[in-house]
Amino acid sequence: MTSVMWFRRDLRLADNPALVEAVADEQVLPLYVLDPRLWGPAGESRRHYLGASLRSLDAALRQRQASLQVVRGNPVRRVVLAAKAVGAERVHVAADFGPYGRKRDEEVEAALAEAGIQLVRTGSPYAVAPGRVTKDDGSPYKVFTPFSRAWQNHGWRGPIDAPTGATWLEVDDTTDIPDAALPDGIDLPEAGERAALKRWHDFLDGPIDDYKTERDKPGVDGTSRMSVHLKWGEIHPRTMLADLAGRSGAGPTTYRNELCWREFYADVLWHNPDSARDYYKPEFAKMAYDEPGELFVAWQRGETGYPIVDAGMRQLRATGWVHNRVRMIVASFLVKDLHVEWQHGARHFLRWLVDGDLASNNHGWQWVAGSGTDAAPYFRVFNPVSQGKKFDPKGDYVRRWVPELRDDPDPHEPGERNGYPGPCVDHAEERREALDRWERIRR
Repeated sequence: MTSVMWFRRDLRLADNPALVEAVADEQVLPLYVLDPRLWGPAGESRRHYLGASLRSLDAALRQRQASLQVVRGNPVRRVVLAAKAVGAERVHVAADFGPYGRKRDEEVEAALAEAGIQLVRTGSPYAVAPGRVTKDDGSPYKVFTPFSRAWQNHGWRGPIDAPTGATWLEVDDTTDIPDAALPDGIDLPEAGERAALKRWHDFLDGPIDDYKTERDKPGVDGTSRMSVHLKWGEIHPRTMLADLAGRSGAGPTTYRNELCWREFYADVLWHNPDSARDYYKPEFAKMAYDEPGELFVAWQRGETGYPIVDAGMRQLRATGWVHNRVRMIVASFLVKDLHVEWQHGARHFLRWLVDGDLASNNHGWQWVAGSGTDAAPYFRVFNPVSQGKKFDPKGDYVRRWVPELRDDPDPHEPGERNGYPGPCVDHAEERREALDRWERIRR
């Protein structure tokens, strides 16, 4: 039997159940479709990283006398054409649980069925697929802590090896792996399965032990930076969970909890697909917001006059990544200090973050905005000065990303100096304004 392995968010060979199923069909065409619906909104960093990850997968396949067929266009058309070209009877995929991915796969499945070809879904990008962890009455969890207990009790299968003995189909030389150029000054992490495994094992060899205490400090290399590898499926979370299973202590336990947050947000989005763009708590749509203007542009550029905020926004542009504590600070500043709706910030993040995951990103933004799954109400407003002093006490993070303040004895204090702008708003005043707007919708 001949089949197509349609790679999406699983750009790896090991621990890939869909690929194992495809190889069992004997002859396999490895395929990736550059979807304009996803490629178009992506920024330079995301495009470059995806291209690098595809080249890494292609190199791994070439070691097995195969190559990755990369085509551009509507997947409904391109997947069917590829399957017909090799006489495939089945197309194998890992299930996609996002709103767009679900709709796309249904359309591809219908088009394949017309051609007498079956779409086979095996596995997912999660240890536990969205929708499987529910309360006793079958309803979904809306709060993280009870979800995490049920998720842990549910458990997950162990990882599997990369398949061997496949007969890979020959492909022509028209494969179209993108090579998006990066602007000067942007430095992205190494892409691919091998890089993912190396980074993960390096983290396990030391930093994980102090993860609970160091993960909130942006000036310290205390996080795993695995989010980008999880985003593109260069490693599967159950591979990581298997490595964590034999480890005790606060660090591994906290890290396992962070993996659960990723699965919780995916589950929330599965049950509430409109929350990708709209308010999870619809009453927040009634709040008065300001239209994004010059202050929004200053936030995007890292020129607000609040050092920790500007450091984070500059790190985003330079590396395609932002420390999680700083993500919360800059999100709070946009929504609570500048009164701009969270969707504008979420879109900007998804354009630039190489680890930009729709469920985690957008529900993280809603959490900060007060309209998400968090039980704490809207009145949590991050003070950008005190947050900087608390989590970056020596100013190392700010000095790295805001060179105007490199020699400043107290780089967290706002104020115009050395070419650095003064604060664009008064935080105390805008905090009161944010709470006033919240009180109006409460009444």
